[in-house]
Amino acid sequence: MTVHFAPQAAPFAIAQQSRLDSYVASRSFDKPTLVMDLDRVSDQFRALRAGLGRADIHYAVKANPAREIIARLVDLGSHFDAASRAEIALCLAEGAAPSDVSFGNTIKRASDIAWAYAEGITLFAADAEEELEKIADNAPGVSVYIRLIVEVSQADWPLSRKFGCDRDTALRLLDYAKSLGLNPVGFSFHVGSQTRQAAMWAPTLDAMAIIWNDARAAGHDLSLINIGGGFPAFYGEEIDAPTAYAAKVIDMVEARFAGAAKIMAEPGRGMVAEAGVIVSEVMLVSRKSDRDMHRWVYLDIGRFSGLAETEGEAIRYQFETDRDGDDMGPCILAGPSCDSADVLYEKRPVLLPHSLKSGDRVLIRNTGAYTSTYSSVCFNGFPPLDVVVI
Repeated sequence: MTVHFAPQAAPFAIAQQSRLDSYVASRSFDKPTLVMDLDRVSDQFRALRAGLGRADIHYAVKANPAREIIARLVDLGSHFDAASRAEIALCLAEGAAPSDVSFGNTIKRASDIAWAYAEGITLFAADAEEELEKIADNAPGVSVYIRLIVEVSQADWPLSRKFGCDRDTALRLLDYAKSLGLNPVGFSFHVGSQTRQAAMWAPTLDAMAIIWNDARAAGHDLSLINIGGGFPAFYGEEIDAPTAYAAKVIDMVEARFAGAAKIMAEPGRGMVAEAGVIVSEVMLVSRKSDRDMHRWVYLDIGRFSGLAETEGEAIRYQFETDRDGDDMGPCILAGPSCDSADVLYEKRPVLLPHSLKSGDRVLIRNTGAYTSTYSSVCFNGFPPLDVVVI
């Protein structure tokens, strides 16, 4: 991933969305490029912070680790959720205090735990006995929170069983952490990616609150609840406005988690998705036969070059072309690589202009999250997604 920093536009220039559009419209791009507007990131941070109240925002760095974004969020007072040694190093290099960075991945190399501890990181996630043992051996006495598995989710993209543990295991891990000399301070969970309405959190919060209360009844003086991510971006279906959404979620959290002196939230997608647009190009429009119901439209970007979240067609990106005033029709959308899995949308075809042809520009809206970080190094020799920050 190549990241360029573009100078800020003149302050009189225009509102943020048109600022992004003006930048894109005035330039040519010879490869797929993600353009990020830092001011939109700032606006979204302020909007979420206004709703989240006393909760600490720990930006999920994995959503988009552009240095300019991290530096801007440091200036705004954000904390950070890091998944790896490299992400921790990035945050610290851009000015984040170690106390503002949590090592939130439950799967960590022992040497990375030791390195993080030496750098001053004191808050770690775990969901297994062996992980607690690694933390105790390499970061003695630090605070840990246990990640809970979420089995009730109304998110567009519920997370798998890869992370978290059930109630009985969680209570046992709290006891085990104490026996290892660690400080078990609470629980974390993730309601599921793209939870479009705040009300959709209720079933998950109800389930998590039962475990929280059981742990406190068992004598654990828990003080931290980490509600994770799930804050949505607009992909064509209605979502709550960020401040109202965050406020409703926190109201539900406050009502359910008595004794939680500290609340953490980890927005990633909800922080940066709408601040970005990918500039792409049509490479081919074709039909497989005269009997084909739909055209195939091939872009110069696909699942291996940044659009991995089209897996299962869960995330429905929004597309815009200069021909959108023409007659529209459904098409199957695919990427350019020589891999049959590189199909973006087929079960639910995308409406694009009938007049679309090779060489036409296609803008992919609200792609600031989980695109540059999913882009392969050079699959099939296609370049990784370029990134420009304005």
